[in-house]
Amino acid sequence: MTYERKRSRPGRVREPVQVYLDPDDQARLERLTERLETSKSDALRRGLEALERQLIDPAEHPALRIVGIAGREGAARPETDRDPLPDAAREHDRVLTDAEESAWKSDGG
Repeated sequence: MTYERKRSRPGRVREPVQVYLDPDDQARLERLTERLETSKSDALRRGLEALERQLIDPAEHPALRIVGIAGREGAARPETDRDPLPDAAREHDRVLTDAEESAWKSDGG
């Protein structure tokens, strides 16, 4: 998944927000900014977007996608539009293995 930073629209005013983080959350934010090669503000914005997307579209929630609650059983894979998705409830080992292997490939490994 690629992330395109949104450009501020002319005349748009940004509102500052102050957030107090405990040491664990501060460390988590630091790790994310390093891994994403971005600012703390951008990492927080991206986190808010991801959370909103999960709440609005249940199909985007990782846990629901694994167990198939989001109504994706038997749905076509977007990349082929032919192969049905496996039944995650019955074939959970294969589903998790395939997802892990895909992540390795996308990370270049």
